[in-house]
Amino acid sequence: MRPYRNELFLRAARGERTSRPPVWLMRQAGRTDPEYNALRDEAGLPLEALFRNPEFAARISLLPKRIGVDAIIYFQDILTPLAPMGAPFIFRPGPVLETPFRETRDLERLHAYDAARALPFIPAIFRIIRRELDGEMPVLGFAGAPFTLLVFLVEGGSFGKEAPRARRFLAERSQSAHALLEKLTQVTIDYLNLQIEAGADAVQLFESAAPVLDAAAYREFALPYQQQVFEAMRGTAPTIAFARDIEDVRLLDASGADILSLPAHLTIAEARRRVGAERVVQGNLDNGLLAEGSLDAITSAAHAVIESGECRGHIFNLNHGLLGQTPFEHVCHLVDAVRRWGDARTSEA
Repeated sequence: MRPYRNELFLRAARGERTSRPPVWLMRQAGRTDPEYNALRDEAGLPLEALFRNPEFAARISLLPKRIGVDAIIYFQDILTPLAPMGAPFIFRPGPVLETPFRETRDLERLHAYDAARALPFIPAIFRIIRRELDGEMPVLGFAGAPFTLLVFLVEGGSFGKEAPRARRFLAERSQSAHALLEKLTQVTIDYLNLQIEAGADAVQLFESAAPVLDAAAYREFALPYQQQVFEAMRGTAPTIAFARDIEDVRLLDASGADILSLPAHLTIAEARRRVGAERVVQGNLDNGLLAEGSLDAITSAAHAVIESGECRGHIFNLNHGLLGQTPFEHVCHLVDAVRRWGDARTSEA
């Protein structure tokens, strides 16, 4: 691990006790920040081109530094590694396949590739971020989990919790689904390794399509491929498992990740009763409350999360990404509330 002036995230990731939990937020560099919208206007690029522009992607990544977060996550999309496989996505405004797949053989033609050669803008973004931070705090990387990528490919774009085309594909073409998942797993491993080699201090795997599956299907089509990814990452950098709205935290624990990003329906204390008292966790303030709640309600909820985590192997975050309608004032208030809780505890000691 590299030494940083702010090592709170890395200490919590190792399971240590901290004066307060480190805080970062999923989608912290993005649409809720007016400075992000100003940078998009300045760039004048479609979103898929913005992701591939190292200078602008790095500048966007760094925006949350000014509100006091303890880690920077680089600005990118989970669909980025699909383009070199033969499946580029464009954003109009949400993600859609540039050329929708019509038949199973279209999916079968997707191929692995050399990540360093195909995605040179990824290490370039990390270089700029790390240069600008100059040792201030860690930088995080991420990827979409193989099953989530499969759902995007089969649906041809954004999806809800139903994803009917993907469900039908799993039921009728399970052998093809597993073959595609194996390809996506190798691409994901290579993509995360590229980020770690470029300077990512920890990486998160997003299983955003978890609600599409029941528990049995999750064990067949999602969990084994998460396990392959996390096993390949072991010993390189701390890993975080996220599965949207997952009902059974034990399935998240079975992924083999170092850190579990928890849904909102569980307190941290309850999750640890199920998966182990020493488990390192991330989360888990409800993103809907942050968007719609009062500032007092946000503060109270944040304090409850912190107290449940006991400032022991706990990284403060949301249950999912920032919602687009979240007032930026609420985001700033939440980060400040987490930081001030630590200051208050220190002054009382």
